[in-house]
Amino acid sequence: MTKEEMNRVEVEIGGKTISFETGRMAHQADGAVLMRCGDTMVLVTAVMRDDVREGQDFFPLTVDVEERHYAAGKIPGGFIKRESRPSEKAILADRQIDRPIRPLFPKGFMNEVHIVATTLSSDRENAYDVLASIGASAALTISKIPFNGPVGTVRVGSIDGELVVNPTLTEAHEESTLDLIVTGTADAIVMVEAGAKEVGEELILEALELAHGEIKKLVDVQLQLREMAGVPKREVVEATVDPGVFAEVQAAFGADMDAATQVVEKLERQTATADVRTRALEQLAGGDEPDPERVLQVKRAVAKLEKDIIRHRIAVEKRRPDGRKTDEIRLITSEVGLVPRTHGSALFTRGQTQALTLLTLGGTGEFQRIDDLSVVEKKRYIHHYNFPPYSVGETGFMRGPKRRDIGHGALAERSLVPVLPEEVDFPYTIRLVSEILESNGSSSMASVCGSTLSLMDAGVPIKAPVAGIAMGLIMEGDDYVVLTDIAGVEDHLGDMDFKVAGTSEGITGLQMDIKITGVTFEILKGALEQAKRARLFILERMLETLPEPRAELSPYAPRIFTIQINPDQIGLVIGKGGETIRGMTDEFGVDIDIQDDGTIFICAADKESADAVIGRITAMTKEVEVGDVFTGKVVKTTDFGAFVELKKGTDGLVHISRMAPKGQRVSSVEDVMKRGDIVTVEVVEIDKARGRIGLRPVQAPEQAPEQPES
Repeated sequence: MTKEEMNRVEVEIGGKTISFETGRMAHQADGAVLMRCGDTMVLVTAVMRDDVREGQDFFPLTVDVEERHYAAGKIPGGFIKRESRPSEKAILADRQIDRPIRPLFPKGFMNEVHIVATTLSSDRENAYDVLASIGASAALTISKIPFNGPVGTVRVGSIDGELVVNPTLTEAHEESTLDLIVTGTADAIVMVEAGAKEVGEELILEALELAHGEIKKLVDVQLQLREMAGVPKREVVEATVDPGVFAEVQAAFGADMDAATQVVEKLERQTATADVRTRALEQLAGGDEPDPERVLQVKRAVAKLEKDIIRHRIAVEKRRPDGRKTDEIRLITSEVGLVPRTHGSALFTRGQTQALTLLTLGGTGEFQRIDDLSVVEKKRYIHHYNFPPYSVGETGFMRGPKRRDIGHGALAERSLVPVLPEEVDFPYTIRLVSEILESNGSSSMASVCGSTLSLMDAGVPIKAPVAGIAMGLIMEGDDYVVLTDIAGVEDHLGDMDFKVAGTSEGITGLQMDIKITGVTFEILKGALEQAKRARLFILERMLETLPEPRAELSPYAPRIFTIQINPDQIGLVIGKGGETIRGMTDEFGVDIDIQDDGTIFICAADKESADAVIGRITAMTKEVEVGDVFTGKVVKTTDFGAFVELKKGTDGLVHISRMAPKGQRVSSVEDVMKRGDIVTVEVVEIDKARGRIGLRPVQAPEQAPEQPES
């Protein structure tokens, strides 16, 4: 490879240089771009399968983000010492790439496409996920793969009241009140992902406008790279519906489909529309040997008929499939405390979407260790989301969480983190699990609502309750309508899925996916305002069930107690090789977690066990003072007295003159105290300059058993 065959372009985004290089690596991929910002490097490749598998009627797009520990100079944990399944961060990065680019492939394009982003180097300051998103677009843009891009991606933070483009990972994690990821084309925004600390809608809109200005620069530089290194695109025959076939279907089944799509109940409506589809195929594409192309055209025509009817009814007639107004929220009910042995539980139902969220409290030592390329090494709040097939009336395999499950759990987790109490005030590990029992739109936002109630039911002192709502969009020509609380069919046939979570004071979580080329800021502003009204309404309904966190924890929850010691005494509490702390853990049946600043968290099943441990640690670490009484072992005798161990590492001297009652005299130390005796003594003097402690006996020693002569 010669230097002349390589192509490199760069652009400054947020005061940092992002470079694109192609032509040096991965020549057999259809597109390969090496992205770099600072010392973070990501190689992104795109490959297309040349033929379409027989009978395939969908577009198979796969995105894999491969985190490599060598990128940060780390060796993977565990016994195998090899990267295995992707981390949650990598899966979220997969989705961050997939969601905005999927709608930008031509309709009817069915060739399999595989995008792989491999982290080669990570300075743990510049985020690899943003580079991977841009690199995926660049690799597609220069390749033969049909793609209606390019797109750009930026992260926006808010630090000390100022918006910052592409802040460092440390700034985003520790200083920013906003973590907003935006992807867009030159004309519009197509994807938004955000976590925030109760920020206002106005700040979100300002950040989106700032992001879009930077996105345009990223799009321009990719077009430059295409001019330098791009190849002609594969031509695609766009999927169309034959006008004649559509006219036949509309004439024969238009009225039936219109009636079927107005059935309010979800499963009954699905059955009714499926019946229309079956009869249309039998009547218009049946026969002993049906023509496959005719069958395909009838299927497309029926699907278009259903979509056109529903979208026209919503956008023009302002009538939704279940009869609601455009800003009307479905019936909300909620219950708390219905599962007895969990530490908190809540059942939140909105229409035909139902989430049961269950909470478990654990000790500080039960936090989740993070072994990826982020700056976060552990987390004390864990949110898991499960979406079983029965929730939508289907059968299927249940073999662990899918990417969607991980993404929805992360969105709910991100939305609730800002309102959790600080660890110093509530030193528990918190795990929430949202079991989706029924789904007809926006189960992730139901998880947010149910999780808030579950936290409150458990007695977790959250700063404010959080509710979530999903907004939709239908655009028909110049007509459009923003929908509140979208149902499944409105999500499936609509143009936008816009989820907003927050408190009464501001937004804590945001996720937006656009299925069209983009939306205007006017539409986004209206959607945010409409979502705020809905969020406040849902919060009111939730607080009718439980207005504030319970004053007491569940009787089945562990109790955590805190004690502070001098950090210099941490080694004393731990003991040689952990001997002392393990001994207390086993003896009292507790978990003990020691922080670097000397804070000790004791997680116990009851107060008595915790008090016993606290007493032991206090005795071990307490500074010796005149008047203190200790019971200890005689560790050494001399002609002038006996040394008694007051606590580990600290001895005091009982001088021979203090061994006998007043007015009496002891002729030999061994007559009164022998090595191994247990004696109760009082501290009578402390000479700090010489490091000496003077003692006197309080009661007669318990004689150590005599050792047999050797």
